[in-house]
Amino acid sequence: MPSPFSSVRARAALAATLVVCVALIAAGTAVVAVLRHNLTDRAGLESEVRARTVAAAQAALNGDFGGLDLPDDEDDPVQVVDSAGRVLAASDDLDGRAAVADYAPAAAGTPSSTASDGSGDDHGGDNHGRGGHGGDGRDDDNGDDEDNSPPRGKVGTDVDHRTLRVTVGGEAHDYTFAAVQGTTYGGRTYTVYAGTSLDDQQATLAQVSRAMLTGLPFLLVVVAGVTWLVTRRALRPVEGIRSEMAEITGSGDLARRVPQPRSRDEIARLASTTNETLAALEKSVERQHRFVADASHELRSPIASLRAQLEVAEQHPGLLNTTDLLHDVVRLQGLATDLLLLARLDAGEQPGGTAVDMAVLVAQEVARRAQSGRITPTLNIEDTALSVRGSGGQLSRVLVNLLDNAQRHAAAAVTVALEAEGDVVLLTVADDGHGIAPADRERVFERFVRLDEARGRDDGGTGLGLAIARDVVHRHGGTLAVTDAPGGGAAFEVRLPRAG
Repeated sequence: MPSPFSSVRARAALAATLVVCVALIAAGTAVVAVLRHNLTDRAGLESEVRARTVAAAQAALNGDFGGLDLPDDEDDPVQVVDSAGRVLAASDDLDGRAAVADYAPAAAGTPSSTASDGSGDDHGGDNHGRGGHGGDGRDDDNGDDEDNSPPRGKVGTDVDHRTLRVTVGGEAHDYTFAAVQGTTYGGRTYTVYAGTSLDDQQATLAQVSRAMLTGLPFLLVVVAGVTWLVTRRALRPVEGIRSEMAEITGSGDLARRVPQPRSRDEIARLASTTNETLAALEKSVERQHRFVADASHELRSPIASLRAQLEVAEQHPGLLNTTDLLHDVVRLQGLATDLLLLARLDAGEQPGGTAVDMAVLVAQEVARRAQSGRITPTLNIEDTALSVRGSGGQLSRVLVNLLDNAQRHAAAAVTVALEAEGDVVLLTVADDGHGIAPADRERVFERFVRLDEARGRDDGGTGLGLAIARDVVHRHGGTLAVTDAPGGGAAFEVRLPRAG
């Protein structure tokens, strides 16, 4: 049974959904963190403004703390404490309670102790340095406080923020308090604690978090659905290519081509490459079929000739012509050798990387030809240090085929030249025959192709020599072309990369 995520569409939709989910969670966390920070800063600023307003009131500066006008809203508690930790004034919610500095800080998600409902006298006594604002509990004769206290009749510039948990009406609430220190005209130091409830901020954060968590599943469903549809539409041409390839495979008709979309994307390039591959495969199969047909035709003649001669010899032993019989056997052997070599070349046989001295190879083959009684080639080697990399046997076969072709068509002379052209070794085999017409200069390299003149000769070749020569040269990284010889006739030029 296939996996539910075995298709590209399913995997793409899942991956896109996971990426969007992670991105939204990260973004939501960052938004909530920034929102919490901003709300807390705003609450702290409100507390500081309220604390400074109370601390700078004329009644506070005059030391008349009972005449302070303090807010009675439970969301905005205010408390005034002297340097000894005694509560001098407090709003209704903090009236009769201990000094704010004694409250336990609020810990997110962790219950913490809250202010008791007892009298502030229970928490009196020495509160040195409480909250960084309290004095030492003593007034000198001049009414001056310690060095860090504000001057008389002034409010300090420093402010201390802290988040505390306070029980109001039997319920614990978190407040952010701002502590501002002031000094009366009489030299008495006091600290004003003004708080702002964080309930609204926490409710806002909870509402934003719920909204994000509620909308997240719907957004992920939309992302998954859109990704599925977009991927399905994008992969539709691929499915067309696949189905057409399946039909081509089933029918064996290599002339068919896959549909190519008009877009210039990767799928269009895939379709184009697939069609090019099909065209090359079709050409290769046609070439193979033609090769098999031509080979069968070429093999039929010598085999039929051998059979006829053997049948005659069986009936009339005295009429056996061993010369003709040997000629047919040699021709059949040469044809079989050429077919086997072509089969190896078509199978991708690599020439190797051995250094081959072309000067020695050419000189040895020309010397062998001089002893065969045929037209002796004229040799011209300008440089003896001409080496290429490849197979010596295959390169020797190229030279043999070119010399056989030249001697077959030459009138009286065959010329072999070897020279260097920069980083290329140039081998030229020329004859003084009738030459090759420009229209036939590419066709002569096709397999089993023989021009009319060659077909009319008894010693005409099989039409594979030049085809083999070009295939071997190409596999050595070179080129083989035919041009006009300087003295008439044809000149075959082989260019091979020179060994470094």
